[in-house]
Amino acid sequence: MILRDAWLLATGTLTAVRVPPPSRVDRPVAGLAMVLAPVAVLPLAVVAAILALLGDRFGLAPLATAYVVLLALALGTRAFHWDGLADTADGLTASYSPERSLEVMRTGPVGPAGVVAVVLVAGLQAAALASVIRHEHGWVAVGLLVCASRACLAIACVSGVPAARADGLGATHIGSVPDVGALLSLALTIVLVALAGFVLGSVWPLLVGLALMLAAVVALVFRCVRRLGGITGDVLGAAVEVSFAVLVLAAATS
Repeated sequence: MILRDAWLLATGTLTAVRVPPPSRVDRPVAGLAMVLAPVAVLPLAVVAAILALLGDRFGLAPLATAYVVLLALALGTRAFHWDGLADTADGLTASYSPERSLEVMRTGPVGPAGVVAVVLVAGLQAAALASVIRHEHGWVAVGLLVCASRACLAIACVSGVPAARADGLGATHIGSVPDVGALLSLALTIVLVALAGFVLGSVWPLLVGLALMLAAVVALVFRCVRRLGGITGDVLGAAVEVSFAVLVLAAATS
């Protein structure tokens, strides 16, 4: 039952796929949901891969195809992660007061820092995806990397990471993943990244990219804990978009 509830929670939270609500949502279920995140987003990965393949087959410019893929991913997540990236950037630049920063993240409209963060990260993702799509089987790598990028959630929610506030969507998930769960999610991601590298003809750049992704997630979590006293659901969304950007940039060098 806990596996079913975790699957439903992960799928319903991380995608726009309609699923029944889980029968219970507590910290064990939330922790397992974060571990299952790379698999729960498989529908998004399949859509992204198909669009990349179709764009290539119909002769659409790789950059245009990349933006179509990003649009589909945004729609498939209700732009949830992009909102988190924008709010996190605004919160970290709003004030030295944790209370004021958290208030900006909760209620404020998107500010200059949020706009810049979204534009830059989306631009990096699109440029890198365009390069990946040019590979003969790049569409397969695109789908694999969508799944792999979600491993950041288990890392960011590992036991010991504090929540910045007691309420909010992320409060139940943050700190709920046991160490073994984070390691299992990481092991799955290594396999996914290695497969993407194999498809593109070079594994090592992707493994280096995975290391850089982990470093970026740890740095983001550390920074938010120091500035805000913990992390929020917005920070998790930011971690997803940053992780995907790092992985596709690494893939673009393969």
